Amino acid sequence: MSTVHPRAPLRQAIGASDEVPEGGRLVVDIGETTVGVFRFKGALYAYENVCAHSGGPVCQGRLVPRVRELLDDVQRTVGAAFDEDDLHIVCPWHGAEYSVTTGAHPGQPLFTLRGFPVEEEGGTVYVTL
Repeated sequence: MSTVHPRAPLRQAIGASDEVPEGGRLVVDIGETTVGVFRFKGALYAYENVCAHSGGPVCQGRLVPRVRELLDDVQRTVGAAFDEDDLHIVCPWHGAEYSVTTGAHPGQPLFTLRGFPVEEEGGTVYVTL
């Protein structure tokens, strides 16, 4: 009988802090896993570069503020506005969007990107797989 041991977490340096600019990203390969690291409002977020919708390279998509519908006092649509407090990643394959801060799709919360712990230390960014 064989015993399967889970792999120990791997903490990997992926680049210098200045390689992940505010409102930007760095996409790197860590072994066989491609990871996108994003900086938004000073915080770092890391996700596997696989869209939950269709497997596309989501971390390489456009970064845009969330579009929110504007409603009047009787809940009729009167327009739309960008929400600068909710940055989204837009998958280049089919346009599926995910919040950079949560990894969740705004309309289908079951569609969520696989996140990884990410931290900054001594001017270096580390991701743990």
